[in-house]
Amino acid sequence: MIKLQHIEHAFTLGHRGRQRSVPVLRDINLTVGEGEIVTLIGRSGSGKSTLLHVIGGFIRPTQGMVQIAGSDVTSYSEGQWADFRRRHLGVVFQNFQLIPSMTAYENTELPLVLQGVPAHVRRKQTMELLEKLGIAEYAEHYPSELSGGQQQRAGIARSLILDPPILLADEPTGSLDSENEEQFLKLLQSINKERNITLLIITHDEKVASIGNRRLRIEDGQLLDSVQKTKMEVIRS
Repeated sequence: MIKLQHIEHAFTLGHRGRQRSVPVLRDINLTVGEGEIVTLIGRSGSGKSTLLHVIGGFIRPTQGMVQIAGSDVTSYSEGQWADFRRRHLGVVFQNFQLIPSMTAYENTELPLVLQGVPAHVRRKQTMELLEKLGIAEYAEHYPSELSGGQQQRAGIARSLILDPPILLADEPTGSLDSENEEQFLKLLQSINKERNITLLIITHDEKVASIGNRRLRIEDGQLLDSVQKTKMEVIRS
């Protein structure tokens, strides 16, 4: 589902005439198969967020190839990436990125609205998903009226409403307490099992990283190791 070949990225700092290039990703090669849960753990500044943003099309790599769902997306324009994400990728952010002026229902429904899905179909799909994620009773609440865990579930609902085959999660438990973190990790495993959705999760937390059936570590922009578990072992854990 995801294939990276010799990915490198560097940021340019300074002003014209006094610029310098700062390497962030160094020769990254990674393949993530359909239905896998892959966790990528690293400290702040290790390059893990940059790598996720490359995979999600928010940053174009300096060098290398990005292939997702069989398509070479390396040189896609912003418009092409936006269309591709709607069809293939869901993204869960640490700070949820819910629209404050919209209810949990409206935030979740929004991708369907943008796709031109009829209202009665939107209503059915949105409420079914909110029910499945355990927040249907909060459908008419605004983000400011939801707990951190409820906001996170609303963010996941919006990411899943178009049924993407791949879900990217950027430090998804960083704003949650330990109880909500535990529930959230179980929810991700359940989504993976029921939908066979491919999950790529970046984190600095060993507990979060442990749910992956493959765990990768990144340091100084380089992938260092991989620990594999079978799906059955992940479910038992």
